[in-house]
Amino acid sequence: MKGAATAGVIGLAGCLSGGDDKITVTIGGTSTGSSTQAAGQALARAAQQHSDVINVSVQETEGWTANLREYDDGNIPAMGVDNNSIAKAMNDEGPFAENPVDSLPHQGFMFTSLQIHMVGLEGSGLESTSDLKEGGYTIYPIQPGFGTRLLTEEILKEAGVWGPNEINNSDTGDIPGQVEEGNVDALCLYGANGVELSGWCQEVDVRSSEGLYLLEVDDEFKQVIENHPGALLEEFEPYGYQQDVTQVTDTVTSWSLAAQWAFSPDIPAKATKEIARIANEHHETLRESDSTTLEFTPEIMTQTIMEDLEVHEGVAEYLEENDAWDDAWTRGDAAEADN
Repeated sequence: MKGAATAGVIGLAGCLSGGDDKITVTIGGTSTGSSTQAAGQALARAAQQHSDVINVSVQETEGWTANLREYDDGNIPAMGVDNNSIAKAMNDEGPFAENPVDSLPHQGFMFTSLQIHMVGLEGSGLESTSDLKEGGYTIYPIQPGFGTRLLTEEILKEAGVWGPNEINNSDTGDIPGQVEEGNVDALCLYGANGVELSGWCQEVDVRSSEGLYLLEVDDEFKQVIENHPGALLEEFEPYGYQQDVTQVTDTVTSWSLAAQWAFSPDIPAKATKEIARIANEHHETLRESDSTTLEFTPEIMTQTIMEDLEVHEGVAEYLEENDAWDDAWTRGDAAEADN
């Protein structure tokens, strides 16, 4: 079991000066327009309105997978991160095989589930994921460094559609322009919790000149999703699009990925306990800022907890007090608060 980092993050997690006795928790929130950034900003707003204990500050980062490196380097004390990336980091696999991390954060609680799926662009000639196996197309599989990209890359490689095609590695902020210019044939987009598309995906939708449509997902591709331990196969009607995307199929087939807030043990237990309380008790306030906010309950919050990594002490306390703790989980030890 990898240890938790202690050097370099205490200052980021410490108390504010100037008469404000609140503990400030800085969260790595991925990029502008991302679901994590929206959720983090909502949490910051709710903390400002409903807490005498904490302030939340959200920092832009390169993505869920990248956040684990930022944490290991001592640059962020808390983050949004997906379980697939955590599992790869714990086992020195995938992007961590040749360059592993030495430390991992303690687990917090689930804050979103992203439903990743594939769309084609008008003029591409694509109808099904099976067409992509023939090769010669340009695919956007989400921005490198994103946890959604890591999982998507694994799915596409296993399904045999990665190698034969050109991969566009643009940032999420640049891909709407690429779509507008007709530089891609298929994209992987995602919505959050069955409510809305992520911010950058909404921008793709708007700038696509009503040229997006759902691709049919072949049975072999579906089997790849089912067999992947980091993915959940879901099928549902499309949501969040400003256009009709059902020209080929009226069903979204997604490889869904859940994410959690994770915290350094240098953050005091009372701070993460307060974050958990705010999420559970004030998700109406969160939803005013981020319409995709989960309907939090203590049980839903535990859905991302893995047995082989410590749960932050404050989150563990909150779950215990709300009868949602499982003794199979490992409770971590957190730093004492300075105030």
